[in-house]
Amino acid sequence: MSTVISSFLLVPALALLIPVAVFLVEIVAAVMLTPPPEPLLQPTHSHRRVAVLVPAHNEGTGLIPTLTDIKAQMNESDRLVVVADNCTDKTAEIAAATGAEVIVRNDPARRGKAYALAWGLRHLGIDPPDTVIIIDADCRLADAAIDRLAAASETAHRPIQALYLMTAPVESPINYKIAQFAWRVKNWLRPLGLKTLGLPCQLMGTGMAFPWGVISSAELASESIVEDLKLGLDLALAGTPPVFCPFLGVTSNFPPSFGSAQSQRARWEQGHLATILTMAPRLFVSAIVRADFALLALALDLAVPPLTLLGMLAAGMAMVAGLAAVFTHDSAVLLVSAANLIGLIGGVILSWLKCGRDILPPSAILLIPAYVIKKIPIYRQFFSRKSESKWIKTDRSNF
Repeated sequence: MSTVISSFLLVPALALLIPVAVFLVEIVAAVMLTPPPEPLLQPTHSHRRVAVLVPAHNEGTGLIPTLTDIKAQMNESDRLVVVADNCTDKTAEIAAATGAEVIVRNDPARRGKAYALAWGLRHLGIDPPDTVIIIDADCRLADAAIDRLAAASETAHRPIQALYLMTAPVESPINYKIAQFAWRVKNWLRPLGLKTLGLPCQLMGTGMAFPWGVISSAELASESIVEDLKLGLDLALAGTPPVFCPFLGVTSNFPPSFGSAQSQRARWEQGHLATILTMAPRLFVSAIVRADFALLALALDLAVPPLTLLGMLAAGMAMVAGLAAVFTHDSAVLLVSAANLIGLIGGVILSWLKCGRDILPPSAILLIPAYVIKKIPIYRQFFSRKSESKWIKTDRSNF
């Protein structure tokens, strides 16, 4: 009986070892290794035509800072196109007043950023640009980001993903700072680790540049709430995996209200989990059939669940393994589970040393259990098949 129990528990323990090992390798590579020099920031010619596409749903005046940033970086031949998607406010009028080219889309039955982007690309196809850059309606851009993104995409002939970070409101509670740190790990350290190892990255939804020949053939319109993640994986399967460019920056703010922040995180994390279940098997099979290590790396990276959930799984498995070891006197499962937990904790500590000390004091570790508890409803909602799936304008009215 004890052998049966140990064998039964060993399967999930070994399965958990895969995402933990991937996470740890990415973090170690980002922290310990030197990334390659960035050759992608200089344009190869000066006559390329760039279209900046901004999907917007009920953004109102909050859209103005983003459009101002973009327009300040555009050349005469560039286009700024705002897709006012299923808006019930004055988003279209406000965008037009800034000088942007505005197209209005009304289709209540097919709502979502993916549909808005597909509509925008169809419009651009009438007079195709050389490069398409996608910027979310609530983002701020680093200096020269538009030109450098276009130059990188032109040089690599592949999608380019800029460093996309989110910041917490001033004087925000510590749980926001923990979320900001987790975002840095996901969108900065992990893709930096992949880049250092010479591997592609996932797309992050904004700060993305595409050669027209690559993006024009992509199937964008879908119900997916993480359309960026799906798009990057589709393009990787088509032979053009994205390249991470950490020297180009795009930033956004977490919403100031806890309810909005919770809803936003629910959509992201539940969408990520759904994509793991629907696309990871296909990616693994394709990578093995093609003997494509870059595609395999993306599949493994995708298989790493959100950091909070991964921590919950590793800690829970360790506790179950400990109890099982007491009754079965078999320590194999406990050793694997302990390795998982130690590896994960080690990766988090390295991450904090690299990019967390400026926002998280060491005492924040005491507040992590409360933060984890607040995330449980997100995962319970997903596994009960009641996931968030609508494109909802995030409330940032206090900014």
